[in-house]
Amino acid sequence: MTHDVPLPPRTGLPTSEERLRAALRYAQGGAEPSVAPGAPFGAPGRAMITGLAALALHCFAAAPSLLDLDRIDVLVPELGESPGPGTRVPLLSGCAYTSAHLVRTRIVPEPEEITGLPVAPVPRALADAVAQLADADEVRGLLTEAVRGGHCEPQPVVRELTRARLLGLPHVADAVESLLAEGRALTEGLLYGMVFGQGLPDPCWNVELRVPGGPHLGAVDAYWPDQAVAVEIDARTPRAGAEAAWDACTHKRESLEQFGVTVIHVTPEKLRETPAQQAAVVRTALMAAAEQPPAEYVAVLPR
Repeated sequence: MTHDVPLPPRTGLPTSEERLRAALRYAQGGAEPSVAPGAPFGAPGRAMITGLAALALHCFAAAPSLLDLDRIDVLVPELGESPGPGTRVPLLSGCAYTSAHLVRTRIVPEPEEITGLPVAPVPRALADAVAQLADADEVRGLLTEAVRGGHCEPQPVVRELTRARLLGLPHVADAVESLLAEGRALTEGLLYGMVFGQGLPDPCWNVELRVPGGPHLGAVDAYWPDQAVAVEIDARTPRAGAEAAWDACTHKRESLEQFGVTVIHVTPEKLRETPAQQAAVVRTALMAAAEQPPAEYVAVLPR
């Protein structure tokens, strides 16, 4: 169903804020938009700006400006039977035209407040934007900027794309590979920064461990051979085959520990937020190695 929703009377074209507020007012049944983190499911305050408009508010350089958008996506709780993927509602003011597109969801994220308006967090806004884009370069640009610009980690983005069933689209799958590669490179940089910044001894970087004349034990991101201590970045994402990947990770850790190798898992979040604490864990393991029985010899090969 489509309804005309006039913007406040004024001379000239409506501002971006007026267009955003008009879209939210429609989604909230005429109520003034506000951030309401504790509102119950389906309450008016749970509607929030999402999609490209939200990414523009999050200051994404790859997103169009608010003035260039002819439609504003608004995320609203899915109540009862949904009329479809979304409802477009024209918002008219003189000769200016903008449409509000209602994106219905059963899982309502906590909104972030930007310029006094409720805005979907970056991972959800990305998923809603990508759902409307068919250009591979546009999708790749948005996903790459999310990580490179420090807006979020790859994992929550992939989680939202998986939930929206978008990973089956070739142009989205390719962009996700770029996203994960970008996230991997940045996380490795954080690991280097932790080791050198916290004064840890220099390890062997990105190596494969194996039993001499025997099977490969697996790859690790950093390895101190004299102490048999390994660090591995834990950056798993909820993608197809995740359960098998988890089993393989567990098997590798058990195999390494059987040969006396201490394996320390670190996450991108911990490396970014608490590098000193992560370095202390590694330092403790290095010191404890002197009191442990000697580990079996493990060959170290370049990855």
